[in-house]
Amino acid sequence: MKRRQFSASAEGRTLRRGDNLSTYKLVCPHCGGSLRIRTSVGQHIFLRTAYLQCINEACGATYRGQFEITHEMSPSGMPNPTVQLPVAPVSLRRESMRTGDEQQMDLLDLEIA
Repeated sequence: MKRRQFSASAEGRTLRRGDNLSTYKLVCPHCGGSLRIRTSVGQHIFLRTAYLQCINEACGATYRGQFEITHEMSPSGMPNPTVQLPVAPVSLRRESMRTGDEQQMDLLDLEIA
C-alpha cells in the first residue's frame, strides 16, 4: 500500500510531513513529560491506533492508545455520503469552544444596567 504524500498550503507556506499542526498535548502518566506518536495504524475510517513514546529519556515509557471520531461538531463543506456520524449535542459543542479560561465571562451571562 502506497502512503499518501502530505502537502498543503497554509498562508503561502507549504506544509510538510512532520510539521506540528496540532496543539493537543499528550502527557506521560508516569513522569508528566510529553508523549510523541511513534507510529499509528488506521483500524477504521473513525478509529486509529497509535503507539506512543515518552520523550523524557529517563522515563522512556511506551504506550498504545486509540483515537476515535465519535461525533460531528459541524457539518462538512464536502460531505461524504457514506459517513454517518451523530451530530454532537449542543452541550458538547459548547464545551468544545471553551478556552480553559474559566474566569472569562459569557456574554449571555452579563447583566445590562
